[in-house]
Amino acid sequence: MVTLRALAPSLTRITVAGAVGAALHVGQGNCDLVDDQAVEFSRAVLHQTDIEGEVICCEGPKDNAPSFAHREKVGTGRGPKVEFVVDPVDGTTAASKGRKDAISALACAPAGCFQILPDDGYYFKIATSNHSLGKINPDMTIEEIVRTVAENKGVPLANFTVIMLDRERHSDMLAQLRKLGVRIILIPDGDIAAAVVACTPNSGVDLLIGAGAGPEATIAATAVKCLGGTMLVKVWKDKKDDAQRLERLQKLGVDVNKTYTQDELAKGNELVFAASGVTKGELLDGVRLIPDGAVVHSVCMWLPSGTIEKSETTLRFKGHPVYKQFMP
Repeated sequence: MVTLRALAPSLTRITVAGAVGAALHVGQGNCDLVDDQAVEFSRAVLHQTDIEGEVICCEGPKDNAPSFAHREKVGTGRGPKVEFVVDPVDGTTAASKGRKDAISALACAPAGCFQILPDDGYYFKIATSNHSLGKINPDMTIEEIVRTVAENKGVPLANFTVIMLDRERHSDMLAQLRKLGVRIILIPDGDIAAAVVACTPNSGVDLLIGAGAGPEATIAATAVKCLGGTMLVKVWKDKKDDAQRLERLQKLGVDVNKTYTQDELAKGNELVFAASGVTKGELLDGVRLIPDGAVVHSVCMWLPSGTIEKSETTLRFKGHPVYKQFMP
């Protein structure tokens, strides 16, 4: 039987398909259409993949957006038994508006390895390289976090770069960062890619910080663990939250005071992360449509080897077993 380790590079085909499906509708202003086509293209490839798979979480249901069904069975059934956390488009709004930083991403592992944080409100996230393992925590001030990471990386504050979502909820944090004099990259959507670049050596980005959704945290944590970095995630307690939110999270098994690490969100040492660019961004170039197909840029990484594979895929739609069925 084929192992997950041997199958890892081919899982990129799933995110390539999602990226192409989304890219066909970039800038049309229709988020549901972007999500729907990304899901359908991804599903078509998954059904041809030799795995006994299950999608245990897919970003989208909270907003009634097109998505994989909860616990949807995928694959041919002739391969390793695995589970997926999928975000067919991380940055759907960005893609629908023709903006940067949209990707298609997934995490895959043997059944029972992923901890999913419910898509109910936001979670405070920190991601950075291995230099700060065990040296930072979410209860530190923003200044303490930045100075600690900068010191351990040997980067002066003037050259230190923070990446974060451009959101009103981050206004106080943004003011503190600007006071420190660090460089700041504000992205419209997509903190999975942001977490990956913050942990990638020589990426020019040193730290992801800010509040984002829960399911994406598990996908990002998988990549961070493959890169040997550190990711910390804790329930973001906002004054705008409804009064029952913390109680709901506790009923679902979330410790609302706990800091979750990459090792708790993505357990074990057999993990795969794959992503493909939909629109140009900090991590990947976007899909480039050509007369008879598309060019797609992807990254795949996996444990236990720690391999990181970057690829450029040129697709020819005519006669392709997956794409021909979606083409006019």
